[in-house]
Amino acid sequence: MDVKNKNALVIGMGRSGIAAAEVLLSLGAYVSVYDGKPSGEMEPHLIQYFMSRKATCYFGAEPADVSGYHFAVVSPGVPLSNNLIKRILAENVELIGEVEFAYRIGKGNYAAITGTNGKTTTTVLTGEIFKQAGRPTEVVGNVGLAVVKKAIRATDETWLITEISSFQLETTRHFHPHISALLNITPDHLDRHLSLENYAKAKALIYRNQDENDYFVVNLDDEECWKLTEACRAKVVPFSRTRELDFGAFVKDGSIVIRDEKGILHPICKASELGIPGVHNLENALAAATIAFFAGIDTNTIRTAMEGFHGVAHRLEFVNEIRGVRFVNDSKGTNTDASIKAIEAVEAPIILIAGGYDKGSTFEPLINAFDGKVKALVLLGRTAPRIKEEAEKLGFTNIIMAKNMEECVRESFRIAKSGDTVLLSPACASWDMYSNFEQRGDHFKSCVNDLEK
Repeated sequence: MDVKNKNALVIGMGRSGIAAAEVLLSLGAYVSVYDGKPSGEMEPHLIQYFMSRKATCYFGAEPADVSGYHFAVVSPGVPLSNNLIKRILAENVELIGEVEFAYRIGKGNYAAITGTNGKTTTTVLTGEIFKQAGRPTEVVGNVGLAVVKKAIRATDETWLITEISSFQLETTRHFHPHISALLNITPDHLDRHLSLENYAKAKALIYRNQDENDYFVVNLDDEECWKLTEACRAKVVPFSRTRELDFGAFVKDGSIVIRDEKGILHPICKASELGIPGVHNLENALAAATIAFFAGIDTNTIRTAMEGFHGVAHRLEFVNEIRGVRFVNDSKGTNTDASIKAIEAVEAPIILIAGGYDKGSTFEPLINAFDGKVKALVLLGRTAPRIKEEAEKLGFTNIIMAKNMEECVRESFRIAKSGDTVLLSPACASWDMYSNFEQRGDHFKSCVNDLEK
């Protein structure tokens, strides 16, 4: 994709939008940048950077005419129902996302990982395996590092282990990973996708351009995932936590094993020796091992990397133990299914801190999953009243309403006894009170550590 002297519009000044704009400028494109925030709410150094590079800035106001752009790059946080995007599409200006842009201008081999939950853990673990194998490896995408930043410097030998969301997949066109993986599908982002069917269709875009020379790694235990294999042209490689397979990855006699296309069984490691807890992380490990195996990495390397991997920040992250009370940060639990998995992975009794931005999901499955393990519920954020109402309807009444994270942590510690675990797993996004789940998790950790002062 030759972008030199082309007119490009970048929509949304989040992490990926800024990265796309920077790369476009470095490649000699004429760049315009847009964000719905007025200039007074933008970072001053960002405005200074774009002005110094002679980019045209539209902050808080849309360009009057969009017909002159050769293409537009949209950030994943900007919905396709946005008015500016509608105008661009009406002018037949090509609209792509940052992942698609990265794929077109860069080199490298892609292993792309999607799913409702577990994407980051699986992506980082897969990256660790590839690095341990000595492969030139970059861990990119929704995990926090824009793909385009590394793709522009990649070689034919580089592996880009890419966490990719449904929002990012919506704006791909030619993106073609050699190995793709779908971990699970549960209701999420229904405020944007409107239905589970639409959400699943967006996830299925991960294999759209794959063929019989590629691999699609998929969770056989997840009915919604398995439905999507019917339209896949790549070689489907299932993984299962619950059954033995003629082909794929599964658990046999307490160990992760992979059966290859010839029916030969390859032991990987004991499930009990994984460095990450919980049955959901066993599924993540199955997926990572499968990706690595079909990329040609030997089983000894896979085993060593998996046994030495101890997780990612904000995902069942142990924070501190104060007077016998454990504090665990699972701020990445941004939907009910993720928080249910966290509850399953943590020993009772649990004091659960939940609540946040409303993505349109019901919280009844979360309350039903308490199953005697959750002794108290401490709520904050926009969804707090609705979670309280749904919990009380189901007979759970030990609820504390808090104004902020400081109060959540103080009240949780006040009612906790030695042996309890205070678990932050909000079952909601963070956007009502924080910029992202990382900021929320860091604030939780800071509040916990302040208890000792």
